[in-house]
Amino acid sequence: MPGETLNLEQRLAQRGLTRRDFLKFCGAMASVLALPSRYTSRIAEALNKAPRIPLVWLEFQDCAGNTESFLRASSPSVVEIVLEVLSVNYHETIMAPAGHMAEKSLLDTVEQFPGQYIAVVEGSIPMRDGGVYCTIGGRTALDIAREVCSNALVTIAVGACAWDGGWPGANPNPTGAVGVQDAVPNLKSLINMPGCPMNVANLTATIVHFLTFDSLPATDSMRRPLFAYGHIIHNYCYRRGHFDAGRFVEEWGDEGHRKGWCLYKMGCKGPETYSNCPTVQWNDGTSWPVAAGHGCLGCYSPRFWDNMTPFYERLPHVSGFGVETTADRLGIGIVAGVSTAFAAHGVASWARARRKPLDDTVVEVSPEDEENT
Repeated sequence: MPGETLNLEQRLAQRGLTRRDFLKFCGAMASVLALPSRYTSRIAEALNKAPRIPLVWLEFQDCAGNTESFLRASSPSVVEIVLEVLSVNYHETIMAPAGHMAEKSLLDTVEQFPGQYIAVVEGSIPMRDGGVYCTIGGRTALDIAREVCSNALVTIAVGACAWDGGWPGANPNPTGAVGVQDAVPNLKSLINMPGCPMNVANLTATIVHFLTFDSLPATDSMRRPLFAYGHIIHNYCYRRGHFDAGRFVEEWGDEGHRKGWCLYKMGCKGPETYSNCPTVQWNDGTSWPVAAGHGCLGCYSPRFWDNMTPFYERLPHVSGFGVETTADRLGIGIVAGVSTAFAAHGVASWARARRKPLDDTVVEVSPEDEENT
């Protein structure tokens, strides 16, 4: 009908996506957010009614890995995300304008939609020498971030670099690189999504949560969404049974490696990393590093370039007790100690949960969030 405003579902249908495709996407988002399946219809209704919120994507000291992750989203594809769900007004990699016209798009959004746009930040922000080590259009990344993020409705720091400096911020950190939370302190609506890169499914789910419930998802003390960073990889890894049974890969390509045994002795950081990689996986749920035979590098963890290296050696700093002892005992085949080791591992997990509540501490949870979770 002339003048009729189409909802999201109808607009997607014009692009060849059926109602089933749309509901499948909504169901997938409910799953990522750890919500019951009954929330699928609520998410669908909210997305159908939600206005297209302006979004600006800033890139600073980065490798563009998070942009690459974003561009590989296919549920819906990046085309549907860009054209239908959000109004991406500024993104250096995918926008049509260049030079001064590109920067005008950013400034126009900040000026015309104060407190109404989403700011996504990729890459670290150098602080040393006035921030001269990263400049865009004659302005430092520090200056741009402080202006854009301070006026945003929500700021989402994607990737390890935007979280805590990442690789540019690793020792000796010659440029004084830091994450958004240190460059622009006291941001009230900040979500940190570390990873190298972050998983686009988690970014999409965070935005869907905001559009559905008009609030950000519950976070831990580091402002990471609990739905994505609330559980240790080790507890959900399909190789966990081999760990408990004392079956470890001792050398790349050995029999244990071919049979899919535990990669802990090869440097897997799963016992110390909080992530939903085992359940959400990568490349549209195709696989993830551990399933492909490579240990977790702990890239979702604080300052992982410094704290998780060497990557192919055992965890350098395991809090609590039990993991090293259990692996050593079982690895050398002390049959008599197997039952004791299993019990010690369980006690260690319980003790760590009691002694180290940091990553399970919710900063701010609304009554509606409690109901949803």
